This record gives sequence, structure tokens and C-alpha cells, in this order.
Amino acid sequence: NAARHVGLKSPIPFSVRNRVGLRRFKETGVNFAFGGTGVFDTEYPLPNMTTQIDLFQQLRHGDSVFTNTDAQSSVALVSASGNDYSFYFAMNSSRQGLKPFIMSVVNQIIVNLKRIGGLGVKKIAVTGLGPLGCLPVFTAPSSYKKCNETVNSLVQFHNFLLKEAVKKLNQETKHSSKVFIVDVYGAFMSIIEGRKRYNNGEFKTPLKPCCFGVKSGFDCGSVDGEGKKMFVLCKDRKAAFFWDSVHPTQQGWAAAFSAFKSFRNHF
Repeated sequence: NAARHVGLKSPIPFSVRNRVGLRRFKETGVNFAFGGTGVFDTEYPLPNMTTQIDLFQQLRHGDSVFTNTDAQSSVALVSASGNDYSFYFAMNSSRQGLKPFIMSVVNQIIVNLKRIGGLGVKKIAVTGLGPLGCLPVFTAPSSYKKCNETVNSLVQFHNFLLKEAVKKLNQETKHSSKVFIVDVYGAFMSIIEGRKRYNNGEFKTPLKPCCFGVKSGFDCGSVDGEGKKMFVLCKDRKAAFFWDSVHPTQQGWAAAFSAFKSFRNHF
């Protein structure tokens, strides 16, 4: 959706580089992301953001795929969606240590942005966190009617630190790379609160997922010991903003990108 919104083809995943040939990356760009990963290591044994940038550096220098001109005319989209925080809580870490952890996540994002700029990319977009407290996993206790404001307050702290840090970074690098923030929080909330309409319509129950478990202990895609389906699907997935407990639908993401007022203007 991000590529389509600015009139580009979807970037090729780095993991299939041997099948498509490195030169094709220059035509469509490269996607270094791995699902479930974060700024730091998470429960998934896959490359974190630092390692993903290492892979980009390899293409920039080791494999000589991208020239300086290629890098300077490219745009990097850096996305941290909150997996670091879900992993933090999964490890039963204390709430007292959460704010220092948020600060460390944001600090590392800035280190990563500097590295990308140092590799020659002149335009860098970094996503702020969306309203994680509005994910169905947190709205289920209210029958999908109310966001968890405690979680959202932590998100707002992350986004505040990121905004201030990016502002400082742009002042330091005003003659080289330019970084701007994609306001995922504002885009999502404009849809959830009904302030943003999509295709002349709206998501009637935006906090309710299309796919969810039939009862506690079951999720989208769950089956019991006999293989019986223990989840239900909505009748029209295009009418749902969220697909499951944490992921928006394709329609949801399309609506979100249409709400990013300044996204296209920066390109």
C-alpha cells in the first residue's frame, strides 16, 4: 500500500534476491522487513532493524548494486510497529522499566536513521506508532467499543520522543538527509473516530476484527484438538478495518494511507 500510494511498484523482498537477480532491485526497490521483528530482537529469530540495515549496506557496498546516484534518488521507509513492546510485556518485564525502554527504542531508531542517511539516502520516512490501545486485542474486553487509553498513553510518549528526536536530527543534517514522520496514530484515529471516510463510506465497527476466536483462548485461525474451526469470519472483509487481533485489513491500510495527508507531498 505504501508503494502504491506514491505510484510505485511493490518492492521485492530481500529474502528472494537469489531468485529474481540483484539488478531487478534497482527497478522496484527492496523490502528488507521481516514480519514480527523489531528495532531490537523479539521472539522471532529473524533480522532486527540493525541487521536489516546491514543487508542494505551490503547492497550499497559489498555487492555494488546501488550507485551513489541510485541511493541519493531513493526513499527509505522505516517502520517500527510496536513488536518491541509486545515482546517486552511477553517477557513479564516491569511497568517501571517501560519508559526507559521506550527511550532506548527511540534512541536506536535515531541511530538507524543516521546510518541510512550515511549510506546516501536523501529522503527517509519513519512511521510513528499507531494507537496500539485500539487494537482488537485490547478492545475485546469492552466488546470492541473502547480503546485502552493506558496503552495509548505509552504510544503517545514514544511518538513524542520520536518527533523531538527527528526534529533535532533534521537540524543536525539539514544539508544532507531529510527525515519526516508518517503519522500512523493520527491516520488510524481519524478512521476509528469516523472523521475520515473511505470510498464514500466508513467502517461501521472499526474496533471489531473480521476474524476472531469463538471464545477466550482462541484466535483467528485457531482449531481445537479435533481440527474443528474455533474462529469466525465477518461476511464482508472490505467493511472491516482490522483483520485479526492486531493487523488491519488491506482495506484498512488503504484507508490509512489515504489519510496520510503529507505522505505523497514528500516524494
